Order: sequence, then structure tokens, then C-alpha cells
Amino acid sequence: MIDISEPGFADPVRDAQGCFRAVLAAMSRPGSVHPITPALHPPAPLHPATAAVLLTLADPETTLWIDPALSAASPWIAFHCGAKTRAAIHDARFVLTTKFPDIEKLDRGSDEAPEDSATVILQIERLEEGPSLRLAGPGLASPTDFRATGLPADFPTIWRANHALYPRGIDLILCAGEKIASLPRSVEVS
Repeated sequence: MIDISEPGFADPVRDAQGCFRAVLAAMSRPGSVHPITPALHPPAPLHPATAAVLLTLADPETTLWIDPALSAASPWIAFHCGAKTRAAIHDARFVLTTKFPDIEKLDRGSDEAPEDSATVILQIERLEEGPSLRLAGPGLASPTDFRATGLPADFPTIWRANHALYPRGIDLILCAGEKIASLPRSVEVS
């Protein structure tokens, strides 16, 4: 059984601000890898970076869908974040998972409110290793290579369909160990 009293951030305000800056930097420079500096020891199977992103972005006003593979950490997440968990993945603003979900099942926003789309928090094996992807678009001075272990083999095809919806579409935050990276919907992947 998970002990929900296991600590979150040691200094909640300062640590959340630092993590928020890392998330913003990752979103503004797609594919760039950023360390999460607060020392966190979340319950298994959460990685420290995943826990830090949740502690920073999820709150009682947000809706969260949790992959069954990560459900053992649900009591800790509920206690520290207070986010409203959803049974239906389509109803969630944040989707916490270990496998890239079917984006057809996610809220991808509307033309009138593209900001209402889901953000996927994907816990993967590693960043900076694995198959090479080519990124281009806003936030990148020129096309750049990005590596991650844990994305589906057909990820470029999936992402092209997501990118084609722009300004609608999902955003992706990748968490591995104590590092994060992001692929906003505006970035092209090949």
C-alpha cells in the first residue's frame, strides 16, 4: 500500500516555480531536455520528473486521467495534487500514461477554444536515447534531432495527424527519470 504522506516538494512554492520554468522552457524549445532539480521520491511507479510535473500542473481545478499502469500512485497523486480523476480519457485535461494514447480518444480542443485540448504527460524509459526524430517549427531556429525511448514506432505518422489539426491538437510532456522534454502541437515531427 502507498503511503500518501510521503512528501511531495520540500519547498512547495520554490520547487513548483522551478519545475514550471522547466516545463515552459521545454514547451518553448521543443525537444530540449531539462532536468527537474527538486529531490523527489514519489511512490512507484512514478518517476521523479513525472511526479514534479503533476505537483506543478495538476490541482483541484484540473481533470486528470491516470493510466492503469500508474494507478498504484493514484492515492499519492490525489493527496498531493487534489486533481479530479476521470474515468473517461476524453474528459481529462491532463492524461498521465506510460503508453502513447490514441489521440482520437483525447479532447483536442475546438476551433473556438483550442486551449481546451488535453496535455499528455507521458512517462517513458529514457530521453536523449532511442530512435532519432527530426523536429521543426516554432521555437527551433533550424530543424533539430530529438531522441526518446518509449514512443511508438509510428509516432511521426501519429504526430503529423495531430499537427495537422493546429491550432487544435494535444501537447506532449515527456518524463523520464529526472528529466523532461516537450512536443507542443505546433512542432512538426519526421
